[in-house]
Amino acid sequence: MFSDLTVVAIPMCTNFRGVSVREAALFRGPAGWSEFSPFLEYNVDESEPWLAAALEGAYKPWPELMRKTIGINATLPKVEINRVDEMLQRFPGAKTVKIKVDDFESDNYLVEAALDFNPDFKIRLDVNGGWDLETALLNLYNYYLRFGKVFEYIEQPCLEIADLVKLKKEIPMKIAIDESIRKGLNNDFTSAKDFADVAIIKWAPCGGISRANKLIANIGLPAVISSALDTGIGISHGLALAASQNELNFDCGLATTSLFVSDVVSPEIEITAGTIAVKRTEPDEDLINKYSAAPDRKIWWQKRIEQIWDTGFGERWQHE
Repeated sequence: MFSDLTVVAIPMCTNFRGVSVREAALFRGPAGWSEFSPFLEYNVDESEPWLAAALEGAYKPWPELMRKTIGINATLPKVEINRVDEMLQRFPGAKTVKIKVDDFESDNYLVEAALDFNPDFKIRLDVNGGWDLETALLNLYNYYLRFGKVFEYIEQPCLEIADLVKLKKEIPMKIAIDESIRKGLNNDFTSAKDFADVAIIKWAPCGGISRANKLIANIGLPAVISSALDTGIGISHGLALAASQNELNFDCGLATTSLFVSDVVSPEIEITAGTIAVKRTEPDEDLINKYSAAPDRKIWWQKRIEQIWDTGFGERWQHE
């Protein structure tokens, strides 16, 4: 079922969402290589959709693809100001940048530095649900007062749906939802337009391409396909998800291997004029050897897969 399972540990070029080394389990099936890489702190229930995505990627062919290349956004983590140009140069030709922020006072320099790098950047602020309503209003008022209409959207400013509903009525920026989707995959999203304008959809956390496309249809908002710090194996499936959309009106967050010291795939995920070509990838033997995880980490990932499988997931998946 998990042929040629290998576990890699890839250093990040900077700490991102608390991750300095990205671990991932790679394996292959009849359809090609796939990836299982829920973050280390995720429990069995949170990790189950990631395993569904991984198995789909290995055992089922991609759907019909509507495009051959995908426009991507740059991603700017919280770094010192003297590293901003270095980070943004990793995304050649990107017209959009997503910036991780905590608050206006601490992080407005990142927006200013990004606009110094490219005055035409479309800016996305990613808050990861870190604000309540009052804090969101204060911060977004200050961002808008300082920078004006440069913001394409604000990603998950609040976690509470009630706060998002009120916020959407008060601010001139669009709101995108990420955690609201990932932490509520089985929720009823028929009222999503009341609190959001854009849906952030990720291949692995949403359970794979088929489930993600059903989710997009259920939510009924324009979708931005993004990654969850996948290796180039997972990114290839995210690119296929993006390429399967009938409409794709936003750049996608699928260039995050640029935040790694190195990827582990061949052919390399290459950004050309702000786009990435859609193609399957395979592990590069030399890179796999270089970034192979310690033996105890491989055992840990094998046990993680077994824990999910033994909950009844394995039987359900085999009968789908």
